[in-house]
Amino acid sequence: MPKILSSVNVNGVRAAAPKGLLAWLAVTEADIICLQETRATDEQTRSVLAPALDAGWFLSHAEPGIKGRAGVAILSRREPDAVRIGVGAFEGETWTPVTEFAELGRYIEADFDDLTAASVYVHTGEADTPLQDEKYRFLDAIGARMTSIDHDFVISGDWNIGHTELDIKNWKGNLKNAGFLPQERAWVSSMLAAGYVDVVRELNPGVPGPYSWHSYRGRAFDNDAGWRIDAVYQKKSITARAVSARVEKAATYAERWSDHAPVTVEYAESLIRVPVAERALSAV
Repeated sequence: MPKILSSVNVNGVRAAAPKGLLAWLAVTEADIICLQETRATDEQTRSVLAPALDAGWFLSHAEPGIKGRAGVAILSRREPDAVRIGVGAFEGETWTPVTEFAELGRYIEADFDDLTAASVYVHTGEADTPLQDEKYRFLDAIGARMTSIDHDFVISGDWNIGHTELDIKNWKGNLKNAGFLPQERAWVSSMLAAGYVDVVRELNPGVPGPYSWHSYRGRAFDNDAGWRIDAVYQKKSITARAVSARVEKAATYAERWSDHAPVTVEYAESLIRVPVAERALSAV
């Protein structure tokens, strides 16, 4: 039974699917996959991922609020017990997303038994502009959700933040740029202080990267001049169950189907219980 969670910014699901995303979905052993930047409507996403859905994957999708931007999704080996779109909080039994971000397609979470899994796409931002202010407001909303949860929770995605000098190859050249600003990095530190574990860093301590994003420009990919901005944060008992974490970087530049690579975490125990019939279908 699968024991793996993966997260990847597909940089446009319609472009990524024929370039290698569908082939990867056909062979991955993950039972939960968080996608970011689908950049497509729900109908378009389901259409392009039809071979994977026919093979047994379930799709939960938050459409982009602005055409061609954002969009997040969760693929799972079984149907979730519940799905919530838009970062927010419960008011009684009602899920209320933060109005400003309710329909941007940047946050989705799903329940599987005692586990909640979330896929998030944080704004790129731009230092000293309203775009950066919006990014900080979104991070505040995410932080409020993360600190309100008191059960097994894993939130993964493209955070557009490198936390430490180990997370960006050219960190000295980015000290004043969005993605490596002191306030952004402090936000990550605050989540770790609140009980979250950066599982990729936890299982790859003291090493540069592993980088998950490489620019298409120049020779960034060949020189491994990247950023580790795709991260998996988790809390509670699920933390102790993670046994390995890696970035599935393509073997060559030509084999890339996104400028991001999947970030994959393997656990000692299964994340979700998949009914036998569905497990058999996904193996076909």
